[in-house]
Amino acid sequence: MIVEIIPCLTDNYSYIIHDKKTNTVSIIDPSEFTRCDEQIKKYKKLDFILNTHHHLDHVGGNLELKKKYNSKILGFELDRNRIPGIDILLKEFQKYKLGNLEFEVIFVPGHTKGHIAFFFNKEKVVFTGDTLFSLGCGRVFEGSHKEMFNSLCKIKSLPTETKVYCGHEYTKSNLNFCLTYDKNNIHLQKKLNYVDEKLKNNLPTIPTTINDEIETNIFLRCDDEEIKQALNLKESSEEEIFSKLRDLKDSF
Repeated sequence: MIVEIIPCLTDNYSYIIHDKKTNTVSIIDPSEFTRCDEQIKKYKKLDFILNTHHHLDHVGGNLELKKKYNSKILGFELDRNRIPGIDILLKEFQKYKLGNLEFEVIFVPGHTKGHIAFFFNKEKVVFTGDTLFSLGCGRVFEGSHKEMFNSLCKIKSLPTETKVYCGHEYTKSNLNFCLTYDKNNIHLQKKLNYVDEKLKNNLPTIPTTINDEIETNIFLRCDDEEIKQALNLKESSEEEIFSKLRDLKDSF
């Protein structure tokens, strides 16, 4: 499994997945046609287009890519009327093969009602769209804070070595937010140098891993006593801590 990161728009990431054994070529969340097509051209084909959710900055290249390469577009069944050109409706827990590469559909509502993640168990890779970011999580637009919290718990429970490919380069601003309320976290302090070095060289800060996120991502650390104390919410539940953090991040 080869994963190629394509920076799109101002801070989006799209991803080409190439199964070398079967020469199956797929793309995750093609934000824009031209930038994505520049990378697809070298393969001379595009078999599948996978969308995590319906927002334009994740589906903007769907129709032109489908027209050029006769690709099949996959998305969640709840987004059947919102994802342009959708051909194959996926269900929660469904497994689907891209050549020899098999992913499982993880339903992760919160950012949108029909948001999903694609988890490749054998390869230990997950594409999380706008649900889990490096050091952050997506805004709650169509769902509830409870749904987003539960969705993050699903992703958090994946094997710790799983590589996480998310939808945006938000890592630096997310890091600054995490340090505000988790300032004694030594893992975060180490991450600061790593992130700065990557960005200075115009390189993506991703992939991250589930283990890294458990250690550093404040939205996955709602049970931490120091974070609760920093928020003056020592007796609150993890879900209440998450809701408070998400509200604070919205205005950060």
